[in-house]
Parts: sequence; structure tokens; C-alpha cells
Amino acid sequence: MPLPTAIVIHGLGHATAALAAAGELDVPVTLISAPGAAGYVGPAWFRAVIEQARAAHRDADITAVLDCGDMPGYALAALRDGAPIIRFSGDTAAKIADIAAQYGALVIAERPEALDLAVVERSRRDLGRACREWLETHENG
Repeated sequence: MPLPTAIVIHGLGHATAALAAAGELDVPVTLISAPGAAGYVGPAWFRAVIEQARAAHRDADITAVLDCGDMPGYALAALRDGAPIIRFSGDTAAKIADIAAQYGALVIAERPEALDLAVVERSRRDLGRACREWLETHENG
């Protein structure tokens, strides 16, 4: 399943900047957590960020992906919390994918190419502008 163009978010400000840019351009966007984020921010935090961003940008076409690294416990917690798509790269990927299917969820093994908004922020670039440029120059879907 090809995902829309991806942007790595590290909080609500990043998510809303990405969705505002996607809305301006009228394109879908994948919001993906940082690598292994399920283990240190947790699925409930990620879900809350996505829900708040969606509430602020109701017309946005969002795909959300929580990165669970290679830890099956994090993947299972994310699935129990209702994550529709997780990234998981552990040895038990086939078992996790089977369990995900039972939840109606999807597992991807590889992280998509993505703009990391933490890197943008550290470079003191404008988040909105960086998101617009990324979304304009990278093929969607």
C-alpha cells in the first residue's frame, strides 16, 4: 500500500504545521512518528496528537503511522490502542501483521522517505514553508 508523502512529527505544533501545508496544497499527507516513538511517547500520546490536529484541520486527508521499532510489545500496545497503521521491523513481523489484521490495522516494515520537522526546527527554517516545499516536490501516493 503506497502511503501519501510523509512528514515526521514530534508534537502537536509539527502536526498542525504539516496539515496546514497539506490543506493549502489540497494534498494528502502521512504523519509519522519518530523512529521507535511508541516506546517513549506511547500510543495514547500519538493518538491524542493526531486527534487534536484533525480537529484543527477537519478537511485534511491524513494517514497516521506510529513507529514501534522492533519491539513487539510496543506494536501490540499500539494496536490495542487503535492505531490504524504501525511501522514494525522486529523478528515477529509476520505474527504482528496477523494480529494487526485482526484489529483491521496495517503493519509496514520500512519507514517512508520523510521530512523530519525536528531537523527543520533545529535549522531554524519555517515549518510551514518547509512542509509546503516538501509536499510540492515529492510525489504523493
